[in-house]
Amino acid sequence: MPRLPVYKCSGGVAGAPKCRLDAGQCRRNRRIEQGEQDGGCIQGKGARRQDRFRGWRFERHQSWYRAAFRARGSKDISRSHEKITAAAKTITDEGFDAIGMAADVRDFDSVEQSMKRAQESLGNFDIVISGAAGNFVAPALGMSSKGFKTVVDIDLIGTFNVLRASFQYLNRPGASLISITAPQAVNPSVFQSHVCAAKAGINMLTKCLAMEWGPAGVRVNAISPGPISDTEGMARLAPTAEMEQSIKSRIALRDYGDKTDIADTALFLSTDNAKYITGTIVDCDGGSKLGDAGADALGEFA
Repeated sequence: MPRLPVYKCSGGVAGAPKCRLDAGQCRRNRRIEQGEQDGGCIQGKGARRQDRFRGWRFERHQSWYRAAFRARGSKDISRSHEKITAAAKTITDEGFDAIGMAADVRDFDSVEQSMKRAQESLGNFDIVISGAAGNFVAPALGMSSKGFKTVVDIDLIGTFNVLRASFQYLNRPGASLISITAPQAVNPSVFQSHVCAAKAGINMLTKCLAMEWGPAGVRVNAISPGPISDTEGMARLAPTAEMEQSIKSRIALRDYGDKTDIADTALFLSTDNAKYITGTIVDCDGGSKLGDAGADALGEFA
């Protein structure tokens, strides 16, 4: 895959399908090459990501996105040594620095040790993305206390552990922290009491840390994805074409999102174009959080 410039501009990425200019024609690219500051540039920023490497999390098949987050180095952790090793290899195969380490986000000491190792190898972090998540479908009366606690420990405690352990290694001011939440944080759902509680905690943690760490120049935000195509989660929730269409028919934009929608949102929040955004939960969900939009309000204008 061709290696593209590591920045995002209002017209897209130079040389990519969204942009009419190639990298040589783009004046923003020339300014970056000449060392001038660019508001949307994340060239040279080091990314630290934690997730479970399942589903849509931070699409790795867009070369410009990989280049942007790996320009200075990526430090990734997962519970699976095999998965994290394979993920890191996709980065190093393109000529970028990457470290993959296995750790359990529920164990603060384990997370802190991985952060320390990454910082010693690749330097301080500009971007930290926490995407730990656990879920299963069960009514509260059919769930054990241990089952409830497991999801809270992974989602909420895991998010706190990642963000808290990263703080001492952040480039301050200027660092951007991003957590992954979900619509269940604000929309109560049957069979999801454990997830609703955990995700609501992530939302409030995001806002509290934004207030506490803002004076140090650290921005803290979260992304709340809606239904995303070609993911493990949606394959479980809507395994048949009929179920998929039923979900889509109730979404305002009448379709699933795709992995690049989440990647683009994370990319934006990591650039200086979002330098005045903190404590915000960004809904990237096609309007699904708004409620059931299945009624026909357009009539003949559809």
